[in-house]
Amino acid sequence: MQYNKDIYWMKIALKYAFFAQKKGEIPIGSIIVYEERIIGIGWNSSIIQHDPTAHAEIIALRHAGKTIKNYRLKNSTLYVTLEPCIMCFGAIIHSRIQRLVFGANNKKFNQNQSLKNFSFHSDKNYNLNIQNNIMQYECENILVNFFQKKRNKIK
Repeated sequence: MQYNKDIYWMKIALKYAFFAQKKGEIPIGSIIVYEERIIGIGWNSSIIQHDPTAHAEIIALRHAGKTIKNYRLKNSTLYVTLEPCIMCFGAIIHSRIQRLVFGANNKKFNQNQSLKNFSFHSDKNYNLNIQNNIMQYECENILVNFFQKKRNKIK
């Protein structure tokens, strides 16, 4: 049952990845879900905003915080098409997201650096549940195609 819900929400995050791609950004999309409704959306916007922190996850976290008027996003799930970078992972921890669900593994990490193996010291009452490889093929494919097109334009 949870797997089907994860696929449903990841499909929406993937739509935001396609939107980012249309804008000329690296195609990564993210949504935050609380009580079966979307409270935050984001897509990569670093190029357009000239902001190295304008990752899909950060934008979705900001949006969600404003939506519920709280910087703590307890009992929420963040769906993102690519495994978050360390910056985004730190923001996820600080926001107290309950679940992190991502599609493609971040190729910049080696297997030992995966977020699933990343340990952190935190509040005893906080535990982040991480689920990976939801719609992995689709999430990887959009990135692979994007970078292949970029490389072909350069040649």
